[in-house]
Amino acid sequence: MRPAAPALFLGATFIALSPIFVRLSDVGPTASAFWRVALAAPLLWSLVLPYRRRGEAQMPWRWLLLAGAAFAGDLAFWHWSIRFTSVANATLLANLAAPFVTAAVWIFWHERPSATFALGLGAALVGVLMLVSTSLAFSPTALVGDAFGVITALFYAAYILSVKEVRDRGSATLYVMAMTSTLTALALLPVAAVSGETLLPADARGWLVLAGLAWISHCAGQGLIAYSLAHLPAAFSSVSLLFQPVMAAMFAWLLLSEPLVPLQVAGGLVVLAGIYLARRGTA
Repeated sequence: MRPAAPALFLGATFIALSPIFVRLSDVGPTASAFWRVALAAPLLWSLVLPYRRRGEAQMPWRWLLLAGAAFAGDLAFWHWSIRFTSVANATLLANLAAPFVTAAVWIFWHERPSATFALGLGAALVGVLMLVSTSLAFSPTALVGDAFGVITALFYAAYILSVKEVRDRGSATLYVMAMTSTLTALALLPVAAVSGETLLPADARGWLVLAGLAWISHCAGQGLIAYSLAHLPAAFSSVSLLFQPVMAAMFAWLLLSEPLVPLQVAGGLVVLAGIYLARRGTA
């Protein structure tokens, strides 16, 4: 358990850097989402193929395709959200996926959540209203970014549920990451191509930014969290993953000089408290 806890925090920190890479990238939001998975996929497959198990050849393609499509929507909307609203808002709103997952399980699988979950969901929604109020004070585009953040959470919830179905059938985490990254890249490429965005970085610096997004945030960040979740109690993991939006806001403040106003800080704390209660209510 000892190496798993630092791995969880380090993985959350690496993922928290992803909105910084998106802001620094000189390609469009959808294009950066494509390169995030397109550059990550070869590295992931190089780690998976030497240890691939036979049973994984019979993976349920329906759920894998759904996971790839959901992750494509998640990344595309989140990258657009980062461009329109603050990094803090985009990251906090994307983390609403946790309550959405439980709500979906309640609706489709008839697993009734606890009163603690309902309290947490209510608190998270109050926090969202506070964040939206902050965006209204800045600009209409910030409000659009917040809306994209909520849509991101819906797509990410669908991705989590799809991956759970695949993982329940015995597939290794790295294999699922490699497959979904490949499928996501295939889904995003035509969207990026017809979007009119800049698709290719202008210089070596641009490629380094995209490589950091793919290899540090996507591969290392997601990989470390996947490893830690297999070795840590669920309650501890849930609380620790709330570290990600806090770190993202701090990086945006330090590296991008992005201000944090009091109402936004208060709303963020309420959202974090709501997510924490919602996850405790499903433990």
